[in-house]
Amino acid sequence: MTAPGRAPGPRPLLNRRLAEFGTTIFAEMSALAVRTGSINLGQGFPDTDGPEEVREAAVRALRDGRGNQYPPGPGVPELRTAIAAHQRDRYGLGLDPDTEVLVTAGATEAIAASLLALVEPGDEVIALEPYYDSYAACIAMAGGTRVPVTLRPRDGAYVLDLDELRDAVTYRTRVILLNTPHNPTGTVLTRAELAAVAELAVERDLLVVTDEVYEHLVFDGEHTPIATFPGMRERTVTIGSAGKTFSFTGWKVGWVTAAAPLVTAVRSAKQFLTYVSSGPFQYAVAEALALPPAYFDGLREDLRAKRDLLGSGLAAAGFEVYRPAGTYFVTTDIRPLGEPDGFAFCRALPERCGVVAIPNAVFYDHREAGAPFVRFAFCKRVDVLEEAVSRLKGLAAT
Repeated sequence: MTAPGRAPGPRPLLNRRLAEFGTTIFAEMSALAVRTGSINLGQGFPDTDGPEEVREAAVRALRDGRGNQYPPGPGVPELRTAIAAHQRDRYGLGLDPDTEVLVTAGATEAIAASLLALVEPGDEVIALEPYYDSYAACIAMAGGTRVPVTLRPRDGAYVLDLDELRDAVTYRTRVILLNTPHNPTGTVLTRAELAAVAELAVERDLLVVTDEVYEHLVFDGEHTPIATFPGMRERTVTIGSAGKTFSFTGWKVGWVTAAAPLVTAVRSAKQFLTYVSSGPFQYAVAEALALPPAYFDGLREDLRAKRDLLGSGLAAAGFEVYRPAGTYFVTTDIRPLGEPDGFAFCRALPERCGVVAIPNAVFYDHREAGAPFVRFAFCKRVDVLEEAVSRLKGLAAT
């Protein structure tokens, strides 16, 4: 018998909020890279470790017994102090490390905890499209409604339409979810654009959650935290991470900085996710944030050269290339190659020339808007990029 009040038939195992999200495209394409022996320019992780002194700091912490047991819920004091100093020295943001800094299991948990804390069912969350795929899943888990505002290619770059952003705000809007420098397009929002977003947030009394994990990977222009704009300190949750800056993505050390009431709210959600994580690595990241400016300058220049190497190779292979102002990634248009469908192109590319990329359509609600665009990662060794460029040359002849 069917239980009273229950619809007949088996109920799907997966929560309906997550029904649209299957295995991530990154897992699919990485498996394809392994199966075909292809160069994986899909997933954004470096193929070399970060600074030796930072790795040794983690080893010291392990040996000294620091972080081998549960660290404090908000994060170890040394790291929270280092994060506050970083925000002060870089951007002039004064933070109390005891009440305005929260350490998380990478930026992904920071995003999840922020949205779970701040969004209720029925709330709308505006996200810049294309967006990192976890944004959509986290909004869904919070019961919010995703409202995409599309960045569109123009004059060799992707551009935010501020009028479209303003029109997207309704009485249900709770959060604007920003990402600058932006994955996957490489766009870095300008001061003028950020000032307009800030003005809108203040005017409509909106919260802003801003993912700034690529803050140190800006090649053209500059990174400006939106929290520094008038009226934004008390309504902005800023998310940072050690993974991209120090090339230790497996350590999963991220953080949230915000006014104390916002951090308290996010911590209330975060404590029921991982509770704590990455104990010894937290001490190592505290030392990493104190590295001299030469480290950050060198990282940026190294990746700038790799961007130019891969970008030039993609252009020579026949792609239209959108030169990224920041991040690890370059977006290309495959239509000059006679290819309209990024999914089909990326699934065939390993067999055609032994390279794996990611179809940008997975980052869109409006799949048709992203259909002809493909993303490549350039956070790899120079010899790997040179080999990828050599393999891709064959596309221009087909």
